[in-house]
Amino acid sequence: MSNFQYRAGCQRTLNSSAFRWLACAVCVLVGAMAGCRSAKEKPAAPPPAEIAVAHPLVVPIVEWDEYIGRLEPIDTVEVRSRVSGMLESTHFTDGQLVKQDDLLAIIDPREFVAEKHAAAARLEEANARLTETEALRKQADAELADATAQLALAGQLMERARQLAANNALSQEEFDVRESAQLQAKAAFEAANAKIESANAGIATAQAAIGTAKANLEAADLKISYTQILAPISGRISRRLVTEGNLISGGTAGATLLTTIVSVNPIHCYFDANEQDFLKYARLSREGKRESSRDVKNPVYMRLINESGFPHLGHMDFVDNRMDANTGTMRARAIFSNQDDTLTAGLFAEVRIPGSGRYEAVLIPDSAINSDQSERFVYLVSGENKVERRRIELGPMAKGLRVVRSGLVGTEQLVINGLQMIAEGAVVKPKVVGLSVSTGPEELPDDYQPVSEEDWLSHPISAAPLGAGNTEKAISVWPNHGQGAAR
Repeated sequence: MSNFQYRAGCQRTLNSSAFRWLACAVCVLVGAMAGCRSAKEKPAAPPPAEIAVAHPLVVPIVEWDEYIGRLEPIDTVEVRSRVSGMLESTHFTDGQLVKQDDLLAIIDPREFVAEKHAAAARLEEANARLTETEALRKQADAELADATAQLALAGQLMERARQLAANNALSQEEFDVRESAQLQAKAAFEAANAKIESANAGIATAQAAIGTAKANLEAADLKISYTQILAPISGRISRRLVTEGNLISGGTAGATLLTTIVSVNPIHCYFDANEQDFLKYARLSREGKRESSRDVKNPVYMRLINESGFPHLGHMDFVDNRMDANTGTMRARAIFSNQDDTLTAGLFAEVRIPGSGRYEAVLIPDSAINSDQSERFVYLVSGENKVERRRIELGPMAKGLRVVRSGLVGTEQLVINGLQMIAEGAVVKPKVVGLSVSTGPEELPDDYQPVSEEDWLSHPISAAPLGAGNTEKAISVWPNHGQGAAR
């Protein structure tokens, strides 16, 4: 390469670098001028966000606590025979409804009929023995009368003999004869008495034999009656567990199970309340705000899994006497009418029981509630249209809205939508709207009263048998345990 060409190339490189530096300087100058104009011109502030606000509702409600329970029959009976024998016939259809005392099955009665005939024969034999013994008693009475007369006569003759002997008017031989006669009369009298006692013992034995024979006859009649197995309760029967012709055992704890019967109407629903709920009910009862279900029959609403609303109304029937140590729950029971047979034992059900007394509650929609890691809160609009944050404590749902236990009194302007457009301290344009409560079939009454006694579905308490509960019996109380125990 010549020197001329070298110098020309260097000149082009210098010209190109100068051009790039000039372009950069122009760009920096333009940017600076634009920045100056932006600093002088401020953007217009956005208008206040328009949000919907509403006053919380203050309405009287009753909180209805929800539990999941299971339906159970009031009565469940295992049908077993009270006597052993061959199953002769059955008289029910599997799964049918039966009434109390309906005939279910028959055990072959011939063996027990034979026992009855034998017991009747023994009774006749005992009656005959009694008649014979009574005749012997009459004979002994006659012999006693004769011996009494002979003893009196012998006594008189002996007295005369003593008088004659004192005057030497009677020989010693004659005196000995009369004395012997008196002794014989006494022996005959004692023998007659012994016969009477023997006859009396025979009569007692015969009467006891008659009593035994009558008891055996009654037992035989009972066994014959037990061969006809009757339904002990009304309800729905299960399937046959033993077919005809089988030999079954009866009268013991291991008797053959023939079938089962469960009552249908009314029906129980068992459910469990946790310790927190139990303590709440106890506190409300002490404060007089809600009567305990142990003392009154509080109403209970129920529905099955495929039902809308709560079409079944019943009442509380039982609350257990202690918490379950394994689950930490209290077992309770409600009772419901089942006239139409829509409720079946074993089904799950949702129940609602009164969880409070009637009171004025503050209600808000769930859409107005915010939450962070530590608390629940809502946004309120002040008189200057500024957004404020308020911490609240929530309760259950009622009438389609959420119960607020603390934090609101009902006079505030509550932001119910547009929460994503606002923040605490922002100025907004509130638009007042109204809130309304739900009145659908899912809603329960806002008041209740305990069920009156004439409407109870519970079984009445059976009267004690005559003579039961003798207060003269001594009952000792063990002081170490505080429990009554009869010795």
